[in-house]
Amino acid sequence: MTGFNLGSIINWIGLFGIAVFAISGSLEAARKEMDILGFLLIGSVTGLGGGTLRDLLMGSTPVYWIQQPEMVMICLVASVVTYFTAPFLASRYRALIWMDAIGLSTFAITGTAIALDQGASPLIAVCMGVMSATFGGIIRDVLCAESLVLSSRELYVTTAVAGASAYLLLQMLNLGETLATLGAFAIGFGLRSAAIVFGLTLPRYQRPEV
Repeated sequence: MTGFNLGSIINWIGLFGIAVFAISGSLEAARKEMDILGFLLIGSVTGLGGGTLRDLLMGSTPVYWIQQPEMVMICLVASVVTYFTAPFLASRYRALIWMDAIGLSTFAITGTAIALDQGASPLIAVCMGVMSATFGGIIRDVLCAESLVLSSRELYVTTAVAGASAYLLLQMLNLGETLATLGAFAIGFGLRSAAIVFGLTLPRYQRPEV
């Protein structure tokens, strides 16, 4: 999220995605019964991890949150709020899944948009969108010693690909940033929601019997 512009919907949805992913990380910290510092750590790396990987791969250094420390503050505030509100959630795991779905959908869009803005080809831009959307959750699960969300049977990476590709296509059709963003979010989040509710999957590899 370089060059933050208050008038850009992409930047606003990026801020929203950082906060949501920080909440998802903090909810995992709640499930592990961590202290407040654990919440701050897991929330921050979850919220900032995907964008950090994107910037490093794109050669954008210092990475965005070093140039814009308010991004770190968003993660810290979201983590503290979650620390005090998590006890009131009947099912922290279900909340985690849905927060992750929202963050996945928003970061797929912002990662793609930022890569395109930096001159990346369409294919690389979609790859950056997918990496931005998934890497924060991977770090969260590794640090919390959980099974990677990537290994869930429901569609996950596929939904990030769908959201990033939809944003790219809508932009190529010159429909405008707002429509492209909202349309891509509807596709990515809608597909992930359907996967969660109905258990949608792709065919899985099965090892042949020896």
